[in-house]
Amino acid sequence: MNGNLYDDTSSSPHLDEYLTQFEDWFRDWGDKEWENRILSSGAARLNEFGYDPFGMSPAFIRKVIPLVRFLYRGYFRVTTHGLHELPTTRLMFVANHSGQIPLDGALIAAAVAIEGRPPRILRSMVERWVPSLPFVSLFMSRCGQVLGDPDNSRRLLENDEAILVFPEGVRGVSKLFRDRYKLQEFGTGFMRLAVETGTPIIPVGVIGAEETVPALYNFRRLARLLGAPAFPITPTFPWLLGLGLLPYPVKIHLWFGEPMHFSGDPDDEDEVIDQNVEKVRSKVAQLIERGLKERGPFPFSLLGGIRP
Repeated sequence: MNGNLYDDTSSSPHLDEYLTQFEDWFRDWGDKEWENRILSSGAARLNEFGYDPFGMSPAFIRKVIPLVRFLYRGYFRVTTHGLHELPTTRLMFVANHSGQIPLDGALIAAAVAIEGRPPRILRSMVERWVPSLPFVSLFMSRCGQVLGDPDNSRRLLENDEAILVFPEGVRGVSKLFRDRYKLQEFGTGFMRLAVETGTPIIPVGVIGAEETVPALYNFRRLARLLGAPAFPITPTFPWLLGLGLLPYPVKIHLWFGEPMHFSGDPDDEDEVIDQNVEKVRSKVAQLIERGLKERGPFPFSLLGGIRP
């Protein structure tokens, strides 16, 4: 993928129109001074049309920021724990995946941009099926999200950018409600990449996203027909059609752990890599356990928790 792939003909006039409307609706949630800081903080190399090699557009992000800030501050009322000063070098955030709709990635990226010191643009690694969704694919690439390919991740890290990975993959995001907060098996690719590039790993525990779209049943046969990882049946979907997938306004807590450093040979046998993967998985599990304990019992946990 090269920087010349993205030009001014690849934008959607309808998408631009919708974003302009969103920008007007959520104008009060904007912050021009902060916007200028975050949009100048990345290591993006823009071509003549204003896109980086992966399709990210700072001009596009500026239109989305007020909506993101509304979702972050107003709708999900996100609280962060342990988000300290961020180095300006390469970083890899590793989190649990949940909620049917990948809002967890957007909220983690918003936290790093809004509350990180300094603010940074976090590049989420998206699943391979996402590019098959025309509108969503364009929207995510313009916002800086990248197909979760090892080569893409390596290029970003070598450019000292920060990336976000979900080693559970679709197994995590498509869990049923009865399996909420049960970590699925982690893949090993992220660890090999971290060792190869000397990238510190910051574990993240996401609390609350499991309840935003609680899946009671997964209609797997229909999901296969649609080419989707899951077709969730929830208390409101498909009964309310598209509105049924509107996430519930559950308060979200993001727990950030201390950076973890690993060394060795990225081509080691799986048994060796698995030991380090388990260390990260265990740390994420500890953050989840602590977060569930701290937020308090139902229903206070969903409304905002009993602790700040």
